Amino acid sequence: MEGPLAAALAADPAVGGGYFDAYAAVGLLAVVGVLFVMVAFTANRLLRPAIWSPEKLLTYECGVDPVGEGWAHTQVRYYVYAFLYVIFAVDAIYLFPWATVFASAGYGMGTLVEMFIFLGFLAVGLLYAWKKGVLEWT
Repeated sequence: MEGPLAAALAADPAVGGGYFDAYAAVGLLAVVGVLFVMVAFTANRLLRPAIWSPEKLLTYECGVDPVGEGWAHTQVRYYVYAFLYVIFAVDAIYLFPWATVFASAGYGMGTLVEMFIFLGFLAVGLLYAWKKGVLEWT
């Protein structure tokens, strides 16, 4: 590139407009997003019916009066089962693309060993949870 445009770009990169245009687009998108949320919340506040009653201010609005304290104990085992499910769901997410890549030519024992190492880590974690008695429901 030669000529006056090249000299102007060499002197000041902002003359070409390529560098800061990307930031301007991101800034404009952020402003439009914030304005959209503000308009939506304002329209919701103006258009909704506002009928306040003592029942509306109760903790629960399901038709049953709250009895006792608001604190309830939840057993940890539910979270452990959910966590184990997430671990094995992520495992499945990694296994399917690996299987399609492994089927391609040029991938051999290295890829197979890497996946068995990954599965080994998952198996060790499952074995640890089983030995600690986490998987027992009683």
